[in-house]
Amino acid sequence: MDIRKVKKLIELLEESGIAEIEIKEGEEAVRISRMPTGSAVVHALPQMAAAAPIAAPAAPAEVPKARPNEHVVTAPMVGTFYASPTPGAKSFVEIGDEIKVGQVLCIIEAMKMMNQIEADRAGRITSIMARNGDPVEYGQPLFVIE
Repeated sequence: MDIRKVKKLIELLEESGIAEIEIKEGEEAVRISRMPTGSAVVHALPQMAAAAPIAAPAAPAEVPKARPNEHVVTAPMVGTFYASPTPGAKSFVEIGDEIKVGQVLCIIEAMKMMNQIEADRAGRITSIMARNGDPVEYGQPLFVIE
């Protein structure tokens, strides 16, 4: 599928407010779904995966109760957690760092797509609950912001 078509689909998704769209063109299939933060993620499905039923994820991992002044950032998807942009590079954030809204906290790789996970509120990182290269589940706690 042409990348220009995929970009156009993402633009249409963002403008329309639709949560998810799946397009099949011959043997190719693309599913684009909007994440809760408003960003879009593209999932390219191989022919066999598109034909097979897709199992719904199990219930999200239980989020620990945050104290009133804490906010838990959870994984918006299943994938592999990366703390830095490239192997050996400095981590996006470390415990004690002051962060701003929209600052990249980590990357979750899902289906060979690198998805930047951004802070949805400002504060100070008090806990990082995943290690570089760890698999993460939908709803799994990743960071605590105070």
